Amino acid sequence: MTSYFESLQGAAALPHLGVIRASGADAANFLHNQLTQDVLLLPVGQARLAAFCNAKGRVQASFVLLKVSADDILLVLSRDLLAQTLRRLSMFVLRAKVKLADVSDDGQVSLRGLLGAAACAGAGSDNTQPWQVTPVAGGYQVALYPAQVDGLQVPRHLWVGLGEVPVPQGLAVSEDIWRWSEVMSGVGLIGQAVFEAFVPQMLNYESVGGVNFKKGCYPGQEVVARSQFRGTLKRRTALAHSPVALLAGQEIFTPADLSQPCATVVMCAPRPDGQGFDALVSGTLESMGAGWQTQDGQSLSVLDLPYALLEDI
Repeated sequence: MTSYFESLQGAAALPHLGVIRASGADAANFLHNQLTQDVLLLPVGQARLAAFCNAKGRVQASFVLLKVSADDILLVLSRDLLAQTLRRLSMFVLRAKVKLADVSDDGQVSLRGLLGAAACAGAGSDNTQPWQVTPVAGGYQVALYPAQVDGLQVPRHLWVGLGEVPVPQGLAVSEDIWRWSEVMSGVGLIGQAVFEAFVPQMLNYESVGGVNFKKGCYPGQEVVARSQFRGTLKRRTALAHSPVALLAGQEIFTPADLSQPCATVVMCAPRPDGQGFDALVSGTLESMGAGWQTQDGQSLSVLDLPYALLEDI
């Protein structure tokens, strides 16, 4: 356990993430009509998980959404989905008074992932509630879902710097460590490999504040609502341990049927102790009890999620 917690302390660069900025008088209303989150009622200075779906309710991108002001909203997402997401969102702007821009590399916004004591140093040790936002010098810290390791929780914060401000200093954490902490939090942002592969509930997004069922329409809203309220959802995301590396989008099977996949890898990262890999895998509820394995016979162990699913609350 010591090796885990020594590695889960410090600041990580996040080159795999990018930022779309929505600015203008209609920014909140525009995003409210496109995403699974209630952007209009979200207070200024707050953050949430959100998803952008197609008409069939399949997630095309997911974000950490930060409402800097009523007319300035940041969307942090996987960089490999940024360009196409920006194009797709821009198609719906029409006459709305909103400007969408990629600000990942122009000096307007900078990102760091903070783990353990580094997260608490800037925002205070009491800032542990997911999606709680703390203003800090030059920007904000967003409390994400913590990583649960050996029964203990490791704080995870997203530092968002506005303008040319010094980034948090301290012990450097690798991108692999940050990705592993993301897996162990049970809450992952999707990438290109699983574009349009899941409805939000297949990623457990409704259980971690990523779907608002009281807001109005958005693309795919009817499918998302029907999945929730008519009991048609038969897939969930689980934590799993694998002896071998898994690729996002890779199909997973049960030992009884290697011809029909029952699950799909969302994301995977190596464990810091070198003992295999941990992954988020979205699969059928039935298959989780039957056992998972890769097509070449490597068995996966299903682990406990660090949070309760909405249907269990």
